[in-house]
Amino acid sequence: MAIRQKTQLTIKLTGQGTSHARSETQVDGLTAVIDEPIARGGTNEGLSPTSTAYSALIGCTNVIGNKCAAKLGVDIGHLSFEMEVDFDRRGVLLMEEVEVPFTAIRLRVTADGAATADELDAVARETAKFCPISKLYENAGTDLTVTWRKE
Repeated sequence: MAIRQKTQLTIKLTGQGTSHARSETQVDGLTAVIDEPIARGGTNEGLSPTSTAYSALIGCTNVIGNKCAAKLGVDIGHLSFEMEVDFDRRGVLLMEEVEVPFTAIRLRVTADGAATADELDAVARETAKFCPISKLYENAGTDLTVTWRKE
């Protein structure tokens, strides 16, 4: 008998601010450190809050991309990523409220597997449909461009 997965979850996290710039978040038995660089008064022991947010897109694209490739029977091999983020910092600088702080993200995904260009395009289309982090950015108004290519 197959186990049926829940389609709706409530995920619980806890966290502590250990200084004005550093926090620790606990989820699923793991602790993530989010910090600011030394130049901004932090200890540089973790990614900044904003770096954590856009780094999640790489992680999600990797996980969902591999799931979609497996579902389609496509060998994408390993993925590598290059990303550029256009960040309107007026909000974090307390100059004025910014509705879309990450104005544009350009993510380049490179696959080293045997997939053909057409197969890779199919994986890219499926990944775009199912990656929750890319949906988050798109629905927030970020101009998100994700391009896939073979190595």
